[in-house]
Amino acid sequence: MEFTLPLDRMTVDEKLRTMETIWQDLCRNEPKVPSPFWHRDVLEAREARVRDGREPIIDWEQAKRELRESTS
Repeated sequence: MEFTLPLDRMTVDEKLRTMETIWQDLCRNEPKVPSPFWHRDVLEAREARVRDGREPIIDWEQAKRELRESTS
């Protein structure tokens, strides 16, 4: 099934609400959503960097601030 959204006519708010609806649906059906094969390797590498002290752990609010600052 193919579904096309009128993205060029949607407001940012409409796009964000659409993404949130899709995300909520994926979360409800999480066991049915397969993880990509490479995902485990990436997670293990990140865990090793944290364990070795090469990657700091920061809270989500700080991460969002840093992301916003890096794109401005």
